[in-house]
Amino acid sequence: MYGIWRGLDVLRRCLHLLLLLALFGIVIGALRQSTPRIPDKAALVVRPSGDIVEQLSGEPIERALNEAQGEGVPQTLLWDLTTAIRAAAADPRIPVLVIDTDDMGSVGQAKLEELAAAIGVFRHSGKRIIARGTYFLQAQYYLAAQADEVYLDPFGFVLLDGYDRYRMFFRDALDKLSIDMHLFRAGKFKSAAETFTRRDMSPEDREESDVYLQALWRGYRTSVANARSLKAEAIAQYADGYVTAVGAAGGDTAKVAKDSGLVSGLKTQQEVEDRLIDLVGADAGGKSYRQVGVADYLRATHAEDKQRGKGQAVGVVIASGEILDGKQPPGTVGGESTSQLLREARQDDDIRAVVLRIDSPGGSVLASEQIYREVLALKKDGKPVVASMSDVAASGGYYIAAGADQIIASPNTITGSIGVFAGIPTFSRSLAKLGINVDGIGTTALSGSTQLDRPMSADAGRLIQITVDHAYEEFLARVAKGRGKTREAIDAIAQGRVWAGGDARQQGLVDRLGNYEDAVTEAATRAGLKAGYGVRRIEPELSWAQQLLFQLRSTGDRMLERIGMARSGAAQLVQRLKPLDLELARWARLSSPNSIYAYCFCTIE
Repeated sequence: MYGIWRGLDVLRRCLHLLLLLALFGIVIGALRQSTPRIPDKAALVVRPSGDIVEQLSGEPIERALNEAQGEGVPQTLLWDLTTAIRAAAADPRIPVLVIDTDDMGSVGQAKLEELAAAIGVFRHSGKRIIARGTYFLQAQYYLAAQADEVYLDPFGFVLLDGYDRYRMFFRDALDKLSIDMHLFRAGKFKSAAETFTRRDMSPEDREESDVYLQALWRGYRTSVANARSLKAEAIAQYADGYVTAVGAAGGDTAKVAKDSGLVSGLKTQQEVEDRLIDLVGADAGGKSYRQVGVADYLRATHAEDKQRGKGQAVGVVIASGEILDGKQPPGTVGGESTSQLLREARQDDDIRAVVLRIDSPGGSVLASEQIYREVLALKKDGKPVVASMSDVAASGGYYIAAGADQIIASPNTITGSIGVFAGIPTFSRSLAKLGINVDGIGTTALSGSTQLDRPMSADAGRLIQITVDHAYEEFLARVAKGRGKTREAIDAIAQGRVWAGGDARQQGLVDRLGNYEDAVTEAATRAGLKAGYGVRRIEPELSWAQQLLFQLRSTGDRMLERIGMARSGAAQLVQRLKPLDLELARWARLSSPNSIYAYCFCTIE
């Protein structure tokens, strides 16, 4: 009997060993496949999937698992695209850049400008750029317009509908539900919570929105017209006369785009691939052109590692998303977590200057203050800080920039919105309609004043307004100190008003207009760094297990593509429900105990 059990135990161990060897083989195979080979001559394919972002959202391991199951909302990191394009400009194996926008989601104009700058470097190297699309919406077309050749599907269209700002207003609905929304604000233009207290857009909101929307549309028209060598008024004429032109063309939207000079020609995807085969040759199967995607190119060339640099460097901290209290995952700005990244940059002797890259509509005043203090600590230690503004750096997003040595924004950045608000609903009347009454007793005038099931007392309302006014005065003081202006001068251009980057510069809220590369150069110059300095992103380190999971996920994605398997339809459903989900999630996040925010509902796509 002993011999039988011993034999079974040996068998069990052997099976465990075989299983471990199999798993080890899978891991090694995945790692080998994760470093693809680049052909001697190939096109770099830029095919953004989902929204283009400054920072991927969510915890890395959770994001990897969701994407592996096809349940995550796709995102593409802006810096992966720009790094790959700039590296390919100097790579003799990459004579052609291909831009495919079919899977591209939303992206702001400042990020598009960063991409256009990288594409400009590629073009300057004398190489060819080709863009294709089944159709082009406004953001997609901006990117495609940077190409030498722009091809549209014969059944496609180019839709340029300008910029707008429409919001739902819930005042009547709240009245019907007997919900009382108490709004406290400092700044006559601070319209963030008006959606709950009004039935329509306020005159102040309408005034400021018109100014910055017109500025964005003007910037878009100018950039696209220059890229396509069209007259300045051509884009406006195309957009305003689109319906008439399509009617005259018998509904042939592709012909309208071609006749207007927006595209170089009308070609199917196969016809574009035939054109690319002529330029770089056919792949091993002979059915398509030789190509390499951005992710594979970065892995093969280690371009990201080169960007990190060694020795003295400019550190880059990304502040992307809403500003919330405490520690927050990537894609949001945490008062503690983002402060920790700035602290790491301060304590690293190799980091001689910092670029704070901001893409945020703001959020918690407390969290913004924590980050602001870390910016001042960096400066006190002799490390220059340059704020680089992306699509939005407004309200709390401007607050954290206020202490920087220099603020650089895109002409189309949405910034300013220097104001504060608090919004608190109470439900006592709603409950009364259901026959539910609240009664009790307290020991002070403020006892029970924070309960949402009771009417708000006059003292509680006065207290909140006092704290909001105080937060606004502190905000003004920080901006005035950073801008070298008086409190009165800043107050005159603050009041919660939103400005486009060009107008913000004229008002003195921004030092100069430029992009991310300009900010890095400025930071290096201020630190006295010589040529050859590194650029190092300061971000949470991934564990070995997390890095392995990402590599396995990437390998799995490529295998699915090769056998023609599509991702789960769940991801498409999530994408369709995204607007509603984002709005509900936003208000859930904006519910800290102090309920005081420097937030701007001004994101434009």
